[in-house]
Amino acid sequence: MKAFTTNRVASALFVLVLIMPALAADVVTARPSLDTGFKLLYSLDFDRAHDFFSAWQREHPEDPMGHVCEAAGVLFSEFNRLGILEGQFYANDKVFETRKKLSPDPAARDRFNAALERAEKMARAQVAKNPKDRDSLFALTLATGLRADYAALIEKRNLASLHYTKESTAWAQQLLAVDPQCYDAHLATGISRYIIGSMAAPVRWILRLGGISGDKRAGIEELRLTADRGQYLAPFARILLAIAYVREKDNGHAREVLASLRDEFPSNPLFAREIARLDSGH
Repeated sequence: MKAFTTNRVASALFVLVLIMPALAADVVTARPSLDTGFKLLYSLDFDRAHDFFSAWQREHPEDPMGHVCEAAGVLFSEFNRLGILEGQFYANDKVFETRKKLSPDPAARDRFNAALERAEKMARAQVAKNPKDRDSLFALTLATGLRADYAALIEKRNLASLHYTKESTAWAQQLLAVDPQCYDAHLATGISRYIIGSMAAPVRWILRLGGISGDKRAGIEELRLTADRGQYLAPFARILLAIAYVREKDNGHAREVLASLRDEFPSNPLFAREIARLDSGH
């Protein structure tokens, strides 16, 4: 079970969901302003992103995505404050395990959970009326992915995170069945495949009995699909690809992806720092 814990903690960021997670090209056309909000998150401009998503909620009170985006903003802010994204770039899991203990913000946790509860209640009600409601299926995909990230990377509840990962993948599969061109939905399924495929063989066998299978190579291909053709989550898919490349000892591709992120989001220092780490050989 140690192999399960190590791989799960080190790789759980790959859920997503933020992350999660997710978004149909058609849906983007209907909600163009959300693009700006997500770009603010990737640029670490959390206050402006919060204002943006709050305005969205006021203008679209029946849309669960406003609440999901609020939760995403809280989670990304906590990731940044706690240095979680940096930790994911450690290729050596032992180094990652020795990181200092996290101190999550209880107020942020409460805001995060409250926003997701509102989003899930609204989205489930809409899916109950129309099982092919793409917007609501996307909101549920992203919401459960965000829960998986928080459980694994902040609370270190790995089994709970695995439960949310499975749930997020199921929602993503329903979303893709409704619209196969929802390229962001491949983030959830791709991360699930990569995570499970990275685990020790006995753990993979146990998970397969529970209906969860993995394939590292196929998972990376799905991440590439989201990175190339996704909308809101394309930059996040590129972050996850860079992490995967580092863990696969493919520093050349990792550096290439990080450089593209650095150039697109110059106010986010993470990408330049990780490039410097790769160049230094550490």
